[in-house]
Amino acid sequence: MPQHAKAGPERRTGRPVTFARGEELSAEAAHLSHLPVLLPEVMEALQAVNGGRYIDATFGGGGYCRALLSASPSTRVLALDRDPEAVREGQTLVERAGARLTLAQARFGEIARVAREHGFDDVDGIAFDVGVSSMQIDRPERGFSFRHDGPLDMRMSREGPSAADLIATSSVEELADLLRLFGEERHAGRIARAIVKARTQDAPITTTRELRRLVASAVPAARDGIDPATRTFQALRIAVNDELGELVGGLVGATSLLKPGGRLAVVTFHSLEDRIVKRFLQGNTGREQPLSRHLPTQRTSQRAFAPAFGPITPGETELAGNPRARSAKLRWGTRTHSPLSEGFAEAFLRPEPARRRGQK
Repeated sequence: MPQHAKAGPERRTGRPVTFARGEELSAEAAHLSHLPVLLPEVMEALQAVNGGRYIDATFGGGGYCRALLSASPSTRVLALDRDPEAVREGQTLVERAGARLTLAQARFGEIARVAREHGFDDVDGIAFDVGVSSMQIDRPERGFSFRHDGPLDMRMSREGPSAADLIATSSVEELADLLRLFGEERHAGRIARAIVKARTQDAPITTTRELRRLVASAVPAARDGIDPATRTFQALRIAVNDELGELVGGLVGATSLLKPGGRLAVVTFHSLEDRIVKRFLQGNTGREQPLSRHLPTQRTSQRAFAPAFGPITPGETELAGNPRARSAKLRWGTRTHSPLSEGFAEAFLRPEPARRRGQK
């Protein structure tokens, strides 16, 4: 479990959520399709202070927001989400919370600008729940899941090129690199060639079912029970939404917003995300950090965070109620007075391209 400071402002957790007009939100009313992962652990990491100001960088179904608002009647929260559907569906909670909750549509990389526009700088804590939400996965029309047939979309913000656009315009080499880098896919070359061949001979690939069948026909049958399309869908989703770039921008922006003693808590769901968060926190706590295997190990004198903690993973009880939490990891750190490390290049926080040798 997270460790916390022995002294400091009074911090409260575990109270019912009470809103501006005295309405208490029951457990039944609070239940939404997106279950907040590692909620008790995130709240313990943030150590919500009485009357504090917090940012929920991924509103989703509002789970973290409700817990933060329960910390005290004077707690204020700024919640962000790049998905317009999440923002629209969150208006009921905004109406109940009144001035204590502000909800805005924004990407991780916009966190510093949007927070300052709403008067949220020098905040007490920031929480990130990285990746796709259950609400997005469970809605076939969003095109995130290969388990439901729908348009091959995958856009969190509903803006820009879709996954169908990406695979329709990318070369074999570009697709293979994308699948290796963002999906860590062993059979990236095979899948990329199959995609380009299919779109050339037949018609554009426009549905999740079409892509799933195509991937299954291009690679050997899985022995571990994992669907062969899993890594391909992950890679396309990350590329379409620039998820890793947004995560890096969000971490840097969040650091600029936290007051000394403020907490940063980040929940990730796969190794690429977790690696970025781990490198970011370790690289800004004064620990030796190999930013790249092609560069010498670097030790920085700047300590923007006190020693970081994690990874913390879900327990058996949570996994029994929410199997999707199985890959979640929480890392967190406490902000110091120091700035971010100079020369700590953001580029090295992103995963390096996989070497092609030995890849199929």
